[in-house]
Amino acid sequence: MPDHFQVEHQDGGCRARTGRLTTPHGEIQTPIFMPVGTNASVKAMRPEDLTDAGAQIILANTYHLYLRPGHRLVEELGGLHRFMSWDRPILTDSGGFQVYSLTELRKITEEGVKFRSHIDGSMHLLTPELSIKVQEALGADIIMCFDECPPADAGREYVERSLAMTTRWAQRSKDAHTRRDQLLFGIVQGGRFSDLRQRSLQELQGIGFDGYALGGLSVGEEKPVMHEVMDACSDLLPADYPRYIMGIGTPEDLVEAVWRGYDMFDCVMPTRNARNGMLFTSQGRVNIKRKQYEQDQGPLDPACSCYVCRNYSRAYLRHLFRSGEILASMLNTHHNIAWYLSLMGRIREAIRQDQFEAFRKEFYHQQHTTAENNKEEYNV
Repeated sequence: MPDHFQVEHQDGGCRARTGRLTTPHGEIQTPIFMPVGTNASVKAMRPEDLTDAGAQIILANTYHLYLRPGHRLVEELGGLHRFMSWDRPILTDSGGFQVYSLTELRKITEEGVKFRSHIDGSMHLLTPELSIKVQEALGADIIMCFDECPPADAGREYVERSLAMTTRWAQRSKDAHTRRDQLLFGIVQGGRFSDLRQRSLQELQGIGFDGYALGGLSVGEEKPVMHEVMDACSDLLPADYPRYIMGIGTPEDLVEAVWRGYDMFDCVMPTRNARNGMLFTSQGRVNIKRKQYEQDQGPLDPACSCYVCRNYSRAYLRHLFRSGEILASMLNTHHNIAWYLSLMGRIREAIRQDQFEAFRKEFYHQQHTTAENNKEEYNV
């Protein structure tokens, strides 16, 4: 049994569970959502704001930090924690997903991925060994194996070849990993094919990692496919290790994943939506641009106790957004992150009380009621 992760409570009515993940920069209570700080910064949020919002861990990205400012510079300046003045845990993605998104700018080979920088057009070769070397230099608490993320519509033949290479890359990542103070997670691939997902998971367990992640989800597949993949892996994932689903992020996705026994999640949705004026509340999504909020003196979410909901009205948030004020992005992002983390806190408490099934039903009831109310508003 690993000494870095303990399951603390298993809900009596489903697979949902709470746990404690121990890292050099602190303990993480799971299930947990990780705000995305791609460039060593969660957009529009200061580190102290993240702490105030309840963030236990954030995510940064190898690909972006390798290109700018460079992993060696970050290492010389004391590592990522000191560089960005964040004293809690950090997870770094390996760069595989970012390379996947550079369809027109990269070439995949057995050695690694040759790609052209989106910043200055320079050519680079990112290999499993280099990805691990960069992540070790950055000094994150949790680092990821280098993998290939196949497109959602990829055929079985392509996915099988990709999976075999990803497994070989996982072994190379493990062999290159030298820092024992960093946890190394393997990434399960296999596209939409449940049997290939199971094969990937078995091969990764044969190599041995500190945690296991599902990659290649939320890349355009239908929700039933996402759920089928989650189900195919949940029984085979080792129960004593943290389970991470990469890149999923709607509140509904989080609830469904927790129900199936997963522990860790990340997504740009709460931050990106905030900058676009779409806010999450207990009463459903709020498009703060709408004219109906022009004179609304009430808080964004009466059930939320975050700094934004305690101090500002919907009318003011609408004014900031329509005026193009930077403060709009700051306040909107603070609320969305705080709301997501509050949701995870409520989820953990429901699991501890063996009430997650009831929580899930009430969650969907609220979503349905809100959707019906919104439908009526749009028809006025």
